[in-house]
This record gives sequence, C-alpha cells and structure tokens, in this order.
Amino acid sequence: MILSADYHTHTPYSHGKNTVLENAEQAKRLSLREIGITDHGFAHRAFGIKRKEMPALIRDCKAAQNATGVRVLVGVEANILSVEGVTDLKPTDYADFDLFICGKHVLVGYDRFYDFRKYFLGNLLTDKFKREPSQKLRALNTKAYINTIRNNPVDILSHLNHRCPSDAVEVAKCAADYGTYIELNSAKTHLTDDELSAIVAKTSARFVVDSDAHRAERVGDYKISEEQILRVGVPLERIDNIDGRLPAFRFNEYKKRM
Repeated sequence: MILSADYHTHTPYSHGKNTVLENAEQAKRLSLREIGITDHGFAHRAFGIKRKEMPALIRDCKAAQNATGVRVLVGVEANILSVEGVTDLKPTDYADFDLFICGKHVLVGYDRFYDFRKYFLGNLLTDKFKREPSQKLRALNTKAYINTIRNNPVDILSHLNHRCPSDAVEVAKCAADYGTYIELNSAKTHLTDDELSAIVAKTSARFVVDSDAHRAERVGDYKISEEQILRVGVPLERIDNIDGRLPAFRFNEYKKRM
C-alpha cells in the first residue's frame, strides 16, 4: 500500500506550522502526485481561513505546484453548521476552490441557537464528560452528516464520528449514493474497528487515506490508517488514493454543471 495523494493538510492559513510550499515539497519527496491544502473553513472562530486571504492562498498553491511539479489543490476543510447540513463553504465561494472536504469541529460559529445547543453543546458535553451518547444525539448527528452530503457537493467527509457519534453505516450509505469519500484519518482515531468493518461489509462506500498534517513532516503519513486497514481487512481496491490511483471527486463535476 503506497499513498498516491494526500488531500488533508493544513498551513498557517489556519493552524498548520509550515507553508504551502513546504507541504508540497514534502509531497514531492514522497513521490505523491497530488496534495490538498485544506485549512479550516470560514466559520471556525479560532483557526478559520478568511475570505480576504483567498487570493494569497490561490497564488501560493499555484507557485508551489510550479516549483514542485506536484498538483496542489486549493481546498478547504469546511465546517458543518447545522443539522440541515449547512456548511460555511457557500456556492459563491466555489470558484476559488478545487477540493471540498467537510467535517464536524468545535470552536465554530453557528447561525441558530438550536444548532449551538443541540448539535454543538450536546456533542461537546458528551465528549468532555465521557458519556455514552444518547440515541437522540446519535440520530441528530447522523441527520447532520447525511444532510451535509445531500445538500453540498462534498468530496471527502473528514474524520467521521470524531467527537460526533453517529450511525456510521447510514452515513456511509449516503456517501456512497452521492459519491462522497469517507476519510481514513491518520492523525486521530475516529472510527472504531467495528464501525469501519460494518461500513465495509454493509455499504459500497469508498475511502481515501489522509494525514490531516499540521506540520510538513507529517504530510503523507498514513501509518495509523494503514494499521487499522490491515487489522480490519479493508479491501485495498476500495481506497482510491493509493497504489497510483486518484479519486474521482464530485465537486469539480458539480461546478462544471453550474
């Protein structure tokens, strides 16, 4: 198993430590074909990229691609903002981006108090006090993930179930239907072995392996994911950014039809 591309990396445009160029240089050292620069979305209160910074990010990505020969995708790790699946990447932003990944995060600004109280606070308190998540919370989170996939052309769902427990099988079924990839994140444990095994057995969802690197030295690091893949027995043919393969993402296809 050899990584072909790493679609989840951070830079100082959010809270990564190294520049776009440094991430791309590490990708080149590892012979990756593509890299995604996916800093946190606009609604992240602590680390989100600002819309006024987009021209600079686009320039940096183009310059890094020219310097390294690695394709450098202008991406974002957008935030889920509501149970209805609203995100902070709006259609008016789409022209600036090549790659749309999305997930649940803390320190995010919500438009409605309902989503802050039920979606954010419910998950925060469950995680902080190590409570067993209620069925209501799981159902709410499952609905938020599914609506996000249905209502937005998301390429990759990042770290599914990290601090946001859901019915991962139902989410993965929806992801398969809409062509959204399930990320196997090598920075944090997010799916249990049982959850990943169930996704493989009960759905046709496809996967990408990402580093979620916040330092250039971690770009292309897939050790944690590889260990779980081997443990669970995930068929390698269902992982689309390894062994020379590259994914067929839905976001750019969607933009062509706009």
